[in-house]
Amino acid sequence: MNEFMKIAVEEAFQGMKNNDGGPFGAVIVKDGKIIARAHNEVIGTNDPTAHAEVNAIRKATRALGRFDLSDCEIYSSCEPCPMCFAAIHWAKIKKLYYGCTREDAANIDFDDQYIYDVIKGTAKELQVEVLQVDRTESLEPFEEWKFKMDRVQY
Repeated sequence: MNEFMKIAVEEAFQGMKNNDGGPFGAVIVKDGKIIARAHNEVIGTNDPTAHAEVNAIRKATRALGRFDLSDCEIYSSCEPCPMCFAAIHWAKIKKLYYGCTREDAANIDFDDQYIYDVIKGTAKELQVEVLQVDRTESLEPFEEWKFKMDRVQY
């Protein structure tokens, strides 16, 4: 078994046994060394975004002191959900290794198919009503950002 995936699976067990959250773990590696390891903590923190991958990204960015993880790889015990997949992209991580599939997760009641359907526009019902309001006023910080001389692009 891959040494980093083994640690991701160990994280999944740890989080589950501690009742922190579901059976998911992740490890971020840079130059063959572990920068961060984490597990799902949704239950322990009451934070629906506290997935293993997001937690690992947060730890890695703190450890490295930067938001760009393009020189890192991530190992996840399961195929990431849409939120985590997006976070991996925002962090600019170039390589993702995963163990279980999204179908494996659905088989234990962690089913993300609805979110995939919403993203594709094929969901039969929408859980969230989405309304656009106050675009003109909301554009004001965008306009200021466009001309901000000391902005950091990411």
